[in-house]
Amino acid sequence: MSDEFTEPTQDPQEPEDNQAPAESDELDAALAEILDAAEAEAEAEPKSEVEQLQELVAERTGDLQRLHAEYANYKKRVDRDRALSRAGGIEAVVLDLLPVLDSVEAAREHSELVGGFKLVAEELEKITAKYGLETFGEVGEPFDPQIHEALMQMPMAGDFDVPTVSAVMQRGVRLNDRVIRPARVGVADPESSD
Repeated sequence: MSDEFTEPTQDPQEPEDNQAPAESDELDAALAEILDAAEAEAEAEPKSEVEQLQELVAERTGDLQRLHAEYANYKKRVDRDRALSRAGGIEAVVLDLLPVLDSVEAAREHSELVGGFKLVAEELEKITAKYGLETFGEVGEPFDPQIHEALMQMPMAGDFDVPTVSAVMQRGVRLNDRVIRPARVGVADPESSD
């Protein structure tokens, strides 16, 4: 028998103290990588057909709502432009008819509006009134520089406190509450009458 001295060997089941924490850190890191890869793969999986269809329906609904809003705005704009164009056309025709209406008024003042001409004149006035044309400017109404054009200052009998229309040379014309021709008048001023 040999009496040689053998060095004690370490039990293979007992881990070395310095190796155990390093191995567990490596295992934790590897496990985290595997979990991250699995999550990324799960996210990358194609969506189910129902989810795809729901997204498509939501997208098409949004497109349809935008298209409907654009159409509504377009229709409002076209209607507004059409109304402005119509009003402009009516105003142009009325402006062309003003000399005719002035002649009818002059004939009425001189009692020359009789017979068939009287019927034509009345029908013309009905049609222009239908489109919003009205005349203004009467003796005795208060002078308003926004609707009257003062051509001269004239005396006026009576008691009044504000500048007043004392004579009407040409009646004013209003189309749908918009003055297209001011009344040309003579004005009596209470301050100059004293």
